[in-house]
Amino acid sequence: MEVNWQEVFFTFIGGLGIFLFGLKYMGDGLQKSAGDRLRAILDRFTTNPFMGVLAGIVVTILIQSSSGTTVIVIGLVSAGFMTLRQAIGVIMGANIGTTVTAFIIGFDIGAYALPIIAVGAFLLFFVKKPQINNLGMVVFGFGGLFYGLELMGEGMKPLRELQAFIDLTQSMSEIPILGVVVGTIFTVVVQSSSATIGILQGLYSEDLITLQAALPVLFGDNIGTTITAVLASIGASVAAKRAAMVHVMFNVIGSLLFLILLIPFTAFIVWIDQFMNLNPEMQIAFAHGTFNVSNTIIQFPFIAALAWVVTKVVPGNDVIVEFKPKHLDPNFIEQSPSIALGQAKEEILRMGQFAVQGLNESFEYLKTKNKKNAELGYQVEDAINNLDTKITDYLIKLSSTSLSAQESERHSVLMDTVRDIERIGDHFENVIELVDYQQANKVKMTDEAMADLNEMFTLTIEAVSQSIDSLDTNDHDKARSVAEKEDLIDKMERKFRKKHILRLNEGACSGQAGIVFVDIISNLERIGDHSVNIAEAVLGIRK
Repeated sequence: MEVNWQEVFFTFIGGLGIFLFGLKYMGDGLQKSAGDRLRAILDRFTTNPFMGVLAGIVVTILIQSSSGTTVIVIGLVSAGFMTLRQAIGVIMGANIGTTVTAFIIGFDIGAYALPIIAVGAFLLFFVKKPQINNLGMVVFGFGGLFYGLELMGEGMKPLRELQAFIDLTQSMSEIPILGVVVGTIFTVVVQSSSATIGILQGLYSEDLITLQAALPVLFGDNIGTTITAVLASIGASVAAKRAAMVHVMFNVIGSLLFLILLIPFTAFIVWIDQFMNLNPEMQIAFAHGTFNVSNTIIQFPFIAALAWVVTKVVPGNDVIVEFKPKHLDPNFIEQSPSIALGQAKEEILRMGQFAVQGLNESFEYLKTKNKKNAELGYQVEDAINNLDTKITDYLIKLSSTSLSAQESERHSVLMDTVRDIERIGDHFENVIELVDYQQANKVKMTDEAMADLNEMFTLTIEAVSQSIDSLDTNDHDKARSVAEKEDLIDKMERKFRKKHILRLNEGACSGQAGIVFVDIISNLERIGDHSVNIAEAVLGIRK
């Protein structure tokens, strides 16, 4: 009987597409069910490498992607939320968490895939509650995952008649390193180790590959999945590159170690099968789980060594925005509210310096269009938001203690100042987004418009910087100077808006350029308002 290879190919790639869609949809549903807590889990529960492993497992199970977890980790390390050692623990945990997908596949409930999809669709389209919709996404994705596997299985069956495939699997049995290369390349192409391991489970269940040939492919799948993190770190900070390199090193070291122990490892999986009477898919799932858990146990004691090696492999100093507060000691809240207020003020001053830095980065981005300025600006805004939450929580706890009248006044000033600095962060982020828009739509500013923006930006940065200095030193002269600058900023905004209308009428600039220009000066004017709020709060303080 002649095989229709076109139908085989289409069935396979269609099944792979449905599998990947199901996997992503299931992960998205789990993420939405968990809320916006994934980053918080990684931030809060990575106090040491062991907790990092546990956090990595939990988050990867929730998003169904070890690569996704590693990309989040790269962002957190780059932002200063997490040290490299903590990140190594999370990456190890992510590799364990990703094995859950293989175990799910091992239950082989493909015959029920379509009814499961129907249930998920019903929950998505006929129920209005968001929580039920999220559950519908999980169920629909779960069914899609198995339906995709069924299609891939149908597509792979005729491979037993293809001599080239038979020769390849025979070569992989004899030359294990070839299997590692095949697994690595395939996962790099597909960008999902869960998908390639699912395919491997299908091949093994159809007797198209032996266990001894399948295991090296599995090791290669684990190496290939690191490419996503490597791609995410391109153009990123040194810390991000180091985190990505750790992911590569961890999986390469584990794969080499298990290649050396391939014969006893194969015998161990056969023994588990005899003991538990597993189906072929579950055998691969157990092999995957054993590989990643053992690899973590073996390398966990050497986290410090891995961190040291990776700093040598990826040298350089890094600019890291320190997200975490440095001065908010909770012990002072009850013991000495006065000192606690001082601690809060120190953290607010730090937050203010971030606001000045963010403004400078947005100004540089406007002038140079260098993406690194935008990325650093977004990081700084994240840091401001994080400090806003932490400082506000600290001050709320402090408000429940017995404060004197003077301390209560200082407390109110600090609360208002936090809000103003947070709003400054929002406005310079708006400016960065406007420049992003300008870049994406190839909007050109006139030289006159750029000169006006340079003048207004420079004055606004001076006003914010001076307002933070006046808060630091309680300098009333500086505070009054901020008020004068804010008045100038208001006048500039009105003057530049009129000049812009004249340019539009003369046809010197486009409507899109005009929108960008007006929105930028509006944001700068509001930043000026917030800087004068800080200065006026200083003027209201009595020593």
